[in-house]
Amino acid sequence: MPTKEKMTINERLKYLRIMRLRYVRADRPGRTQLLDEMAKVTDLERKTLIRRLHGDLARHPRQKQRGRTYGPEVDDALRVIAESFDYLCAERLTPNLVWMTTCLAEHGELAASPALLEQMAGISAPTVRRILQRVTQDQYRLPRQGPQSANLLTRDIPMTRIPWNEPAPGHFEVDLVHHCGPSAAGEYVHTLQMVDVATAWSERAALLGRSYPAMEGAFRLILGRLPFPVLELHPDNGSEFFNTYLLRFWRQVFPGVQLSRSRPFHKNDNRFVEQKNGPLVRAYLGFERLDTLAQTQAVNVLYDKMWLYYNLFQPVLRLQEKTFVPVEGRLSKVQRRYDQAQTPFDRLCATTAMRAERREALERLRDRTNPRRLRQEIYDLIDRIAALPCAGGSVS
Repeated sequence: MPTKEKMTINERLKYLRIMRLRYVRADRPGRTQLLDEMAKVTDLERKTLIRRLHGDLARHPRQKQRGRTYGPEVDDALRVIAESFDYLCAERLTPNLVWMTTCLAEHGELAASPALLEQMAGISAPTVRRILQRVTQDQYRLPRQGPQSANLLTRDIPMTRIPWNEPAPGHFEVDLVHHCGPSAAGEYVHTLQMVDVATAWSERAALLGRSYPAMEGAFRLILGRLPFPVLELHPDNGSEFFNTYLLRFWRQVFPGVQLSRSRPFHKNDNRFVEQKNGPLVRAYLGFERLDTLAQTQAVNVLYDKMWLYYNLFQPVLRLQEKTFVPVEGRLSKVQRRYDQAQTPFDRLCATTAMRAERREALERLRDRTNPRRLRQEIYDLIDRIAALPCAGGSVS
């Protein structure tokens, strides 16, 4: 086994380009020491180093192609070995060529001569890749279910962000919060949360599992109490959102709705709903496991109270202006200016998105609701949910 890793041609030329400046400036004894050092690092002869340092250190295309090092017996062996490995990549295939050649020879699949084994031990991964591309190009293989096949449903749905200064209500960011505790095994409760970017109007519904019927039921629950139409739905790329059944449901229930999605691994594309997951879900239910129908129903009762409390009685700030202030020697500082705090209901009333009769009904509901008593009812429901047993018999 080699004791050190050899340089590639590009690495060697880069090293010599760095050392040439020192070599040119050095005196005769210094050049001798530098040549000794470079010979140890690059494994090149001293005369070769001197010629390279006084010549061109750029890499040029080969004027004359090399002859074939590996004959047809290697091609035939690699074809059989690759098929036996179910067509692994060359990087995974190359280190295992010798023992697989011996194994297949014992079973009579190919003839393993000492010369073939020696060639298999010395062949490189790029050479294996080139040979396999040539000898297997006409061979039938089962189609792989790659990302192109998996993302057929989302291919026509744009990846974007809802602008922070969107003026029209109805553009909702959507997310699913898991209440699985330390283990994601089995069925457990999820929270479907929707947040309107323009007014901060928030909707939540609890569902047991994340199957299509459960997701449909949660969306129907939210739609039944939403006082203005949905113009856009913007979830992440989860399969619980983008599947054949739910896409068909959205087009039937939300006719003309615009669908968009966030970029993979970019949570900031759903920044408004991600911000609300903490204060409006985790702050009330924590990170404990909820996995029974009784817990799901109790959480939905809690969310009914929170819907009234947060949309009609909780003022929120909305970003009004962002200014980038240059700072010397550092990145620009962002100064944010917010408008006057208003409840989501008041912000909604300042638009034309809600019908007059629905607005009057909500005003009457707010007038006859005691917000202090409503808050106490919310906290009593939290204690009731915490006392409910989980499916395993323990108390969440």
